[in-house]
Amino acid sequence: MQAELIFTGTELLLGHILNTHAQYLGLALANIGIEVALNTTVGDNRQEMIEVLQQALARSSDLIIITGGLGPTTDDITIEVVAEALGLPLVLDQASLKTIKKRYQDRGVKMPESNAKQAYFPRGAQILANGVGTAPGAILEYNNKALIILPGPPRELTPMFEGGAMAYLAQKIAGGEAIRYKIFKLTGISESAVQDMLKDIGGQGNPGIAYLAKPGEIQVRVSARGATVDQAEKLLAGFAEKVRTRVDRYIFACDDTILEELIGKLLVKNGLTIGVAESCTGGLIAAGLTEIPGSSDYFKGGIVSYSNEMKNQLLGVGAEILDSRGAVSRETAEAMAVGVRTRTGADLGLSVTGIAGPGGATETKPRGLVYMALAAGGAIICQEHHFSGVRGAVRQGSVKAALNMVRQYLLEYETSGGQH
Repeated sequence: MQAELIFTGTELLLGHILNTHAQYLGLALANIGIEVALNTTVGDNRQEMIEVLQQALARSSDLIIITGGLGPTTDDITIEVVAEALGLPLVLDQASLKTIKKRYQDRGVKMPESNAKQAYFPRGAQILANGVGTAPGAILEYNNKALIILPGPPRELTPMFEGGAMAYLAQKIAGGEAIRYKIFKLTGISESAVQDMLKDIGGQGNPGIAYLAKPGEIQVRVSARGATVDQAEKLLAGFAEKVRTRVDRYIFACDDTILEELIGKLLVKNGLTIGVAESCTGGLIAAGLTEIPGSSDYFKGGIVSYSNEMKNQLLGVGAEILDSRGAVSRETAEAMAVGVRTRTGADLGLSVTGIAGPGGATETKPRGLVYMALAAGGAIICQEHHFSGVRGAVRQGSVKAALNMVRQYLLEYETSGGQH
């Protein structure tokens, strides 16, 4: 099975935005046996987009994936272009319109009329729900080809592709067989180390294992094929449990779970609040938690204490600790967690301090060394991590590991009946 990828957006051509979709989709498709034959980037020009799509339809590829241009503004014309190129009318999908309106209602805002265009699709389209934004995607079949239309923002495209689009492709590849997937998202470990941990349990045939490396994250995708859905799911369940057992300590999420959203639900369910103190992550944890609607119910506040002075003045980290143990130490992380809990009045205080690089490392404290602590009840939990990769990978890995520590604590808290 061969695929062509079409990336729309003048901002991509001008270099204003880095096209990360080419790498992500190329790797993801290769992992399930689909070869990408051609990538094309085209600006927001209706005629040029139509020509690019018509040329793709005329070639031999079985699959065409189009990204971007699903927003509510006048330059978002991908759906209209697809409909025109295929000679299909646009039809209003009432379910999508209802979902978009509800997203605005949940924010206490009336939906702008321009957003209604996001609920129109070429006739016969299978709608791909957007769990993050307002723009649904779509799947169309035309002259023995499959077209998958995905939104441009990565945080919307990725879960949509790994959810509905991946399930659809699994059926196409299997030729009628049922295929089921389980994705384990890991942090704090390298791709090669993960493969070493799993090398003796199989995974080269059916069931199979594929790997995808992202900044601060390794995804392990386990798949299984069967003559029926039940058969595939049983085969997957047994093998996935073997994989989980090996790498469980590094797992921070599964499938399309959004870690920040899961933590928010657990905090609300247990009536708890959280405050965050960040050094090397520079506010990324706070940004992720507050990205979730309704986070004001449980997020008390965050302090970015990048310098020693701020750690001391804002969080109360003792000068003797900073002088003797250093900013990147277990003692400093624990003091930061206690400090932010006290300053914000939150039930949980989370802290992160580390060396993201490229500078700042020493022989005893290498780049990628990160301490994170959680102050809760009468206890302080502290973890030491060593992340590999460039600065961005260390920071993203730190975010995921710190949030995962919170997730694990909340699950244990719930199991214990609310005992810290």
